[in-house]
Amino acid sequence: MMEDMTSFDTEQTDALLSTTRAVRKRLDLDRPVPPEVILECLELAHQSPIGGNREVRRWVVVTEPERRQRLADLYRVGALPYLRARAAERTADATHRRVGDSALFLAENLERVPALVLSCLDEPIDLSSNGGAAPTYGSVMPAIWSFQLALRSRGLGSAWTTLHLGEAAAAAELLGIPDGVTQIALLPVAYTIGTDFKPARRQAIRELTYWNQWGQTDTPGATT
Repeated sequence: MMEDMTSFDTEQTDALLSTTRAVRKRLDLDRPVPPEVILECLELAHQSPIGGNREVRRWVVVTEPERRQRLADLYRVGALPYLRARAAERTADATHRRVGDSALFLAENLERVPALVLSCLDEPIDLSSNGGAAPTYGSVMPAIWSFQLALRSRGLGSAWTTLHLGEAAAAAELLGIPDGVTQIALLPVAYTIGTDFKPARRQAIRELTYWNQWGQTDTPGATT
């Protein structure tokens, strides 16, 4: 008899969904990550929706120290000037400063992260129109998020980064990625220092959700 899969632990599920954060400074740079744990998480990501049921998602997991170093150097070519310029812009917003500091920390220490995971598509992306690009990106983004959720459930963290893409050709040469394959994101993967992550402060969802037409925030059927 098939197991009833409708009675998930909602509290645990909600906690996982609301506390899976972009982790940078709290990545444990000294604790190894077993390859089988990464494969478990990728296996779960492999079950995510994919456009047209086309097997076009590919993953490159970089664990060799020398390759991590070279990939991190490529990442820093574009990342450091951008992040340092942003840091020089004075802002009174403590959250923005904190995020900027953590992004800079990651860029400066990327080679120390135990595993660098590149998400790729085994096809080019048509960027000439949103109608061409959106379905293709829609085939890979759910998988990346599922991967990050699976990592979180096992005490690991990650962050979606794209700052290496200015050097995508050099990264492809370094990792043997063939022509026609599109690199989407680079995810640093490590165990986290502590697991006590909390939901982020966000604007109230009722202010950002419209019903039936843009700008209409009154919930249907609600009484005033």
